[in-house]
Amino acid sequence: MFQVKNLNLIYDVDKEEKVCAVNDVTLTLPDTGLIGIIGPSGSGKSSLMYCLSTLKTPTDGSIVYNGTDYRDMARGELECLRREQFGFVFQHHFLIGYMNVMDNVMVAAKETTAETRERAKELLMGLRIKETEFKKKPKQLSGGQRQRCAIARALINTPKVLFADEPTASLDHENAFRVMQYLKEYAKEHLVLVITHDHSILEGADRVIEI
Repeated sequence: MFQVKNLNLIYDVDKEEKVCAVNDVTLTLPDTGLIGIIGPSGSGKSSLMYCLSTLKTPTDGSIVYNGTDYRDMARGELECLRREQFGFVFQHHFLIGYMNVMDNVMVAAKETTAETRERAKELLMGLRIKETEFKKKPKQLSGGQRQRCAIARALINTPKVLFADEPTASLDHENAFRVMQYLKEYAKEHLVLVITHDHSILEGADRVIEI
């Protein structure tokens, strides 16, 4: 699915003090599976994810996704790719404060239908958000509940690729384990990239890439 060759991302490239966030990365990623990208803080894990997901443009090198080089795609095509095929879980949940749990999941849906709402319900309950909590606002939830709501939102459109940056950072051990089991199941038919510094959550991953 992904073919990455000699990828570099340098911040402040025009300044004397340059920061090399991604340094000459070459790798191939499959169509399905749970792939862990692990390393200490500041090692470039998130920067690599931002490049793979088109959120940042590499300084040089190439990323080919399903046979198409990102460099050959117009901005609108990249936006469409993100919307149609990618899902995102960031370190911060980015829930909308005035919306309840169900609406925060549904806001990302391509279509607002009864079928989509049912999928949102199944996702939330699968991530252990009770139906009695669906009408709560983010401020009424725990940090772990907010993060699980954000994961449900990322999965609402059944993305081919899920980019998850520290998806269990705000979860206790039990819920972190359950979330990872959920993502492992999803990864049987999709590609799930998990960025983390915690080796323990990657037990049973199909592949672990260390940076």
